[in-house]
Amino acid sequence: MSRKHKKEGAEIPTPAIAQLEAASIPYAIYEYEHSADHMDDGYGLEAARRLGMDPGRIYKTLMADVHDRRVIGIVPVDGHLNLKHLAAAVGAKKARMADREVAQRESGYVLGGISPFGQKVRHQTVLDQGALAFDRILVSGGRRGLDVAVAPQDLIDLLEALTAPISTW
Repeated sequence: MSRKHKKEGAEIPTPAIAQLEAASIPYAIYEYEHSADHMDDGYGLEAARRLGMDPGRIYKTLMADVHDRRVIGIVPVDGHLNLKHLAAAVGAKKARMADREVAQRESGYVLGGISPFGQKVRHQTVLDQGALAFDRILVSGGRRGLDVAVAPQDLIDLLEALTAPISTW
């Protein structure tokens, strides 16, 4: 899919896409029909199934409490965020998952649609280093059923993200 361009008078669908547009980051949109049925595997694996893609290329955005701040961890949807490794990546000893309500409020998105881009409150971000093996990865575009494909280096540059081995299977 090709990059979507902002057209005069056209509305940009999410703050995530608005941030990508404002930074002139190339991206592609992938949409699918989200269904609450059969969500045992989670939103990310639903996206992989519906898009017919390798789940290792689709990344989920998670928020954690690390010492006195929140940190965003971005890991493959078929893996888990290793909280100890996330804490170490930002120079701390321990981390715990942020409260769901806090994650939704500070990101500005609903669970299953939290994008690393366009969040209401900007937090330090750590991308799992495995993403660097791909020319493009998919992350949420800011709502359930909407993903965007971006180059990992563009994500790193735009969000001033660190990379570290923060996922486990």
